Amino acid sequence: MSVRNLILLLGDQLDPAISSLAGADPVSDHILLIEADEEGRYVPHHPQKIVFILSAMRHFAENLRSRGFSVVYIRLDDPANTGSLDGELARARARLAPERILLTEPGEWRLLERFRQRQDDWPELELCPDTRFFCSSERFARWAEGRKQLRMEYFYREMRRESGLLMTAEGQPEGGSWNYDEDNRKPLPTGHAVPDQPHFPADAITQAVCALVATRFTDHYGALDGFDYPVTHAEAEQLWQCFRRQALAQFGDFQDAMAVDQRWLFHARIAAALNIGLLDPRRVCLDVQADWQAGVIPLNAAEGFIRQILGWREYVRGIYWLMMPDYAERNTFGNQRALPEFYWTGQTRMRCMQQAIGQTLEHAYAHHIQRLMVTGNFALLAGIEPKQICDWYLAVYMDAFDWVELPNTLGMVMHADGGFLGSKPYCASGQYIKRMSNYCSGCSYKVSEQTGARACPFNALYWHFIMRHRDQLSSNPRMGLVYRNLQRMPEAKQQALWDWGEHLLVRLDAGEAL
Repeated sequence: MSVRNLILLLGDQLDPAISSLAGADPVSDHILLIEADEEGRYVPHHPQKIVFILSAMRHFAENLRSRGFSVVYIRLDDPANTGSLDGELARARARLAPERILLTEPGEWRLLERFRQRQDDWPELELCPDTRFFCSSERFARWAEGRKQLRMEYFYREMRRESGLLMTAEGQPEGGSWNYDEDNRKPLPTGHAVPDQPHFPADAITQAVCALVATRFTDHYGALDGFDYPVTHAEAEQLWQCFRRQALAQFGDFQDAMAVDQRWLFHARIAAALNIGLLDPRRVCLDVQADWQAGVIPLNAAEGFIRQILGWREYVRGIYWLMMPDYAERNTFGNQRALPEFYWTGQTRMRCMQQAIGQTLEHAYAHHIQRLMVTGNFALLAGIEPKQICDWYLAVYMDAFDWVELPNTLGMVMHADGGFLGSKPYCASGQYIKRMSNYCSGCSYKVSEQTGARACPFNALYWHFIMRHRDQLSSNPRMGLVYRNLQRMPEAKQQALWDWGEHLLVRLDAGEAL
């Protein structure tokens, strides 16, 4: 029997409602899923991230087969596997001779361009729009046209109006405010109980994938033991419902908090499931709105959570497709410093970095403040080359895909786009970390000291950053207070901070772990 459509599903397209599957016929269509070695190696992806994607792919293939579809599944260890997506698609095309090849647009520029080039040779290859988002890239481009600044807050308000989420019948935001950030910056009180997390024991499919990854990616950083993530739609739903019951009500209050040996706190941990299609972002937002309407959660929790998805997630995707490919090369501060080795090992005396990097290596996870204000803040202050820190984030986090990781890291963390995404650099001394965590207690360094062998490295590096980029940043209205404080600082203290910052940077250049 001839094949009408050969439908290629990528590892982050495991959604039964994805556009390429619309109207799929179990009788005349074939579905192709490919485990490609190069997709695990273009950066050294965390072993648990590779397991997560491959196991979810294999489970989704079984789900499709149970619904009567003919599935062509290419495993990583298949002897004939060429190791690349387009190489395996070429083999399937030659074997099956389909009338059409359907593929939902990939979420990474490098893959989209690769398949667009293939269309020159394969006229039957059709790229379908990715409809899983609230805002298409075309819609975002229309919003951006003619604007001098593309601030997330204004985009978010427009998305609220279009979606109706947390809006009154009169078209006003519920509660009278568009966001409740001021209510969402509380540190975790000592002894405050945190919710338990559901567990997802590895079944036979996941166990087989773990064994395969353990032998194929031995040179990648990150632990493989203890893999405990949802790999099916049902498991992702279980994780989501557990969060709704146990953590959502306090998510707003403590979303920026950090605490020693507390990995999850009140976070949902659903970003990876959303990003590969195991959960639907629209339905998740509607669930949160329903919980608020039922009086189960406060408004600051509902709005704070919805803003992460409807606002920030959609916004960074829009920025990515609007600005690529040149965006990836931006480096407004001209940073050239190599990423310190301790980012890959966690071997540092800075307790905040130990905690954030340690749990990253152990679980392929850290929440947004750990990424932005600990590991990211240090990279910004130390002048790390943007591409190196971007590749690190892309490699080590379960939920990191280029469309979401690159704008977050290049733009928000490193301010390497010159303020296109964020109106000011997100930089801070050790005092911010002390305020939002208990990391400083028991640290080898003293957050109260700014220079000298016992001083928290964040302190001198912060002022060194402020001083070395004075010409670029002093005219920024949001940095005015910082530079006024610097101006009031005695010259001798400024010099001492500069000198100690230089000392720390020399040590980094020598390969020392601070």
